[in-house]
Amino acid sequence: MTSVEQAAMALWKIDHPSQDIVPSMAIPATGNWADYIAKARAALESIREPSEEMLETVYRETRFDDGTALRVWQRMIDAALSERGSDESG
Repeated sequence: MTSVEQAAMALWKIDHPSQDIVPSMAIPATGNWADYIAKARAALESIREPSEEMLETVYRETRFDDGTALRVWQRMIDAALSERGSDESG
């Protein structure tokens, strides 16, 4: 399951708290899955620019300079957004 699909699943679970997911089930049978994928992508895109606190944490933990911390964070989000799952189109 891609990062976008994991985020979409988390959003789906908020809307469907009483419905169990079979662990092997990659995509929920109810609800509009494409909407959840779109919302998950939007959420990841919205955090592509890290906060100053996030950058400072990366810098402290990794000894990266500020520019490197920013590039690493952005590349991680870009990688998550570029993953393609079995049911994800676009």
